[in-house]
Amino acid sequence: MPLSPRVPELSALDVLVTVERLGSMGAAARAHGLSQQAVSARVRSAERQFGIKVFTRGASGVRPTAEGALLLEWAGRILDAAEELASGVSALRGERSRGVDIAASMTIAEHLVPAWTVTMRRRFPDVVTSVRLQNSAEVLARVRSGEADLGFVEGPDIPNDLRSREIGRDQLVVVVPPGHRWARMGSVPHDEFAATPLVQREPGSGTRTTLEHAVPDAAPPLLELTSGTAVKAAVVAGNAPAVLSSLAVAGELDDGRLVEVHVEGLELPRSLQAVWDPARGVRGAAREFLDIALTAR
Repeated sequence: MPLSPRVPELSALDVLVTVERLGSMGAAARAHGLSQQAVSARVRSAERQFGIKVFTRGASGVRPTAEGALLLEWAGRILDAAEELASGVSALRGERSRGVDIAASMTIAEHLVPAWTVTMRRRFPDVVTSVRLQNSAEVLARVRSGEADLGFVEGPDIPNDLRSREIGRDQLVVVVPPGHRWARMGSVPHDEFAATPLVQREPGSGTRTTLEHAVPDAAPPLLELTSGTAVKAAVVAGNAPAVLSSLAVAGELDDGRLVEVHVEGLELPRSLQAVWDPARGVRGAAREFLDIALTAR
């Protein structure tokens, strides 16, 4: 049965969804490697084909109309289904056996990826899954360069030229050793927290970036380290505070080696995201791995 003449091609739907996600024709053009005029023309063509105005245009960018928002939600589902179809075709052609290269930021790699790789191995024993542990900035660079089929990052910033999907959430928490003064206070004023040097992750990590967005006036770090394990050891040894993922400190909070401290007016929820290059898509073994991560959340 032929497609309805009211349904644009997948490439046009992809452009529409990108315009909505990025909020402007220019940003969508850069993401797709097109001119802004070409993107505007595709949007107008799709609107004529739908017979519905998808976007309203203004000085600050574009926004979907009420009808357009519904169309774009459907379009996103179609694009997801198309990627699943492409993944299935790749598997039938034997491409899954080529293996999959994963880049994951430290927290995700330490606390979530191991279970995903075990599931991947059980389901697809012929697939070799290679995992590289890096900070979020390095993961994004590796995905962008094509060295990784799929990346996993924490933090608030996903570049416009990559596609992403939330695979879970965590919470950053302020922790100190039991003997620290803050452990007895129950609650710390925001100003005191901001003025106190912390043991921190290195620049480029999702934890560091999230904290910098939430507390832009924070004091310079007391110490910078490249893993959550090293940060926890430094907190205990130096009787100093730090901010870490709730995933990373769950065991230490349960057995009392660390104490969580509430900071007035500070909440640090965080989205955990899978990222990939839209030009290459996420197919074959990479799609299978992404599906495992999504199912496990």
